[in-house]
Amino acid sequence: MTGHVLTVDAGLRDLRAADHLLRAYAAGLPLPEGVFGCTHLVRGDRPRVAVSLTVREAAVAAQLRERLVAQGYEVADGAPDSVGRAVLYPGADALRGTMTVAEVLSVSAIDRVTVLGGTPAGRAVPGTPLVTRDHVRPQWQDGRLVLTAMPAAGGTLVPFEVPDPTPCCADH
Repeated sequence: MTGHVLTVDAGLRDLRAADHLLRAYAAGLPLPEGVFGCTHLVRGDRPRVAVSLTVREAAVAAQLRERLVAQGYEVADGAPDSVGRAVLYPGADALRGTMTVAEVLSVSAIDRVTVLGGTPAGRAVPGTPLVTRDHVRPQWQDGRLVLTAMPAAGGTLVPFEVPDPTPCCADH
């Protein structure tokens, strides 16, 4: 999506906390329709997860910046990278239960569904059922919003990212 991008670095350490922060923004800020809220992994000497908000209008971006700064957040222009993981995007709330790939593409901003270990071209067949698990997190790839899915039982697909992942070393 093209538009005005603001990045908030709240020093978050994991994706779940970043998802929660974006959902809190959606509930508490006057976000316009068509907003994209993404997570970005920031590497380096202080690894963390930053979030970005992309809106179409400069005036809306300025208002959001003002509100975020007033709440104590550090806000920067632009995105940390071009491969953000989308949490807020048009149609995200409609992706519930089981839908066909064609339905997912028609009701959301997702441009393409690819399948790991699937078809030779890697593209999902439009009539294939996708069990969303109410957790659909596509990523930006070459300017397109792409959902990566994997084969599941009964000829269905599921998003590659699971809603409640087991933390690394959870049994230690």
